Amino acid sequence: MDPELEPFVPLVPRSDLSDPATERKNLAALVASFPVQHSDSLEVQDVRVDDVPVRLYRPPAAQGAVVWLHGGGFVTGDLDTEHPWASRLAEASGALVASVGYRLAPEHPYPAALDDAYAVLAWLSENAGELGVDPARIAVGGTSAGGNLAAALALVARDERGPRICFQALFQPELDDRQVTVSQRTFTDTPRMDREVIAQSWRHYLGGTPATPYAAPGRAEDLVGLPPAYVSTAEFDPVRDEGIEYALRLLQAGVAVELHQWPGTFHGSQAIASADVSQRQAAELAAALRRALSD
Repeated sequence: MDPELEPFVPLVPRSDLSDPATERKNLAALVASFPVQHSDSLEVQDVRVDDVPVRLYRPPAAQGAVVWLHGGGFVTGDLDTEHPWASRLAEASGALVASVGYRLAPEHPYPAALDDAYAVLAWLSENAGELGVDPARIAVGGTSAGGNLAAALALVARDERGPRICFQALFQPELDDRQVTVSQRTFTDTPRMDREVIAQSWRHYLGGTPATPYAAPGRAEDLVGLPPAYVSTAEFDPVRDEGIEYALRLLQAGVAVELHQWPGTFHGSQAIASADVSQRQAAELAAALRRALSD
């Protein structure tokens, strides 16, 4: 474990998705305790897209935009819990960030969250000019379950000849319901998220239906023609290996990929913003988006 993260491990509350309502309240309370600061030059606006709540973060002279999907195992998280991360990402990347408050499982299982995300992607593409961004510079990205949704958006947009996506940023993505990798079999007691929590997540999201590649992008056999990707994984994380394997398969399909495996980290440890490794994680993600969306 990274020496700056290790003292926080006993303080990190373990996720428990067996009681979604309680877990949502716990996450909201935890995030509310974080200090949030952003520049006065960052314009923040709440809008609705086909009844999907979206929070727009617009830095000065934004060239491109990213449809951003929060984590939370498909069960927890909303615009407010994602606010600290989304605001920092907009400032650091210089991109317009459209944070999506997609519907949550188990009340709304697959494909509700993906449908909401796709609606926002289509809206952003259609209204890019009015929003002051180049429609050819629209990326998708997300953390954990949000990384799953971002990868799925890229697959659906390719297959349906939908909005053009120029880049996908997958941060600790949860991609494969089968849980057969070494990291999934090994990490049964890791901080915050472990194998059983991931299993709970998939049960809620799938709702008892068989997984498709759009629900679990790790199952997709054809990755040719997908947008370039930045994939970030954490060392002590059940979903580590499926993220690495997806990145390698993208490379083998001819897709440009930047893969960063962060030693000494665990799932969600980037929230411990005081640690140097967390600051580097945030900076690398923002830099990757900035490069992808710049001239």
